Amino acid sequence: MSETVATAGGALAMQYSFALPADYDMAIVERRIAEKGPALDGWPGLSAKAYLSVRRDANQCENLYAPFYVWDDAAAMSGFLTGRGFAGVSSAFGWPVVRTWIVWRAGLAPEIEQARFATREIASIAPHAALDDFEADESAAVDEAMDRGALAAVAGFEPTTWTCVRFRMWRNRPERRDGVAFYDVGHVSLGRPSVAEQKAL
Repeated sequence: MSETVATAGGALAMQYSFALPADYDMAIVERRIAEKGPALDGWPGLSAKAYLSVRRDANQCENLYAPFYVWDDAAAMSGFLTGRGFAGVSSAFGWPVVRTWIVWRAGLAPEIEQARFATREIASIAPHAALDDFEADESAAVDEAMDRGALAAVAGFEPTTWTCVRFRMWRNRPERRDGVAFYDVGHVSLGRPSVAEQKAL
């Protein structure tokens, strides 16, 4: 992991998803990503944003636009959600449920912008689970994924419905597995440290 950047300590992962009609022209989404994706390059407090989409086919039951973010802290995430960027996407596609997770560990490779595919798995955390052991196992899995060639790997949890997120980005298409969502990556935006992060440096 010597060539990766580990992110934790106040970091948050975030994802929202828009399910689009079966006959929706996904070229519209792909064009929007190409045109508007670079707008978040250099965004304060953003570690990374993956512009994710899914085309309905034999393996995918619906068309989706489902970007995934890693933020330095809650202030950076709030600044985006209350700003013009989120207002624009919600006016174009609808008002989504925004899922968030407290990041346990995230690895971002220097070549992350070469990612073309992503996977996301959401697992339940059982009542009375040993959370310190759970965190240690999920953090180790992030390191293992990076060692196996992942360009990004994120593990986090949220204690409202008690779930864990496992997010990975890849250069090559991974094998499909039950219970795992698969996405195409149209663009990756890398931000810059938030004001709080800059003060800590």
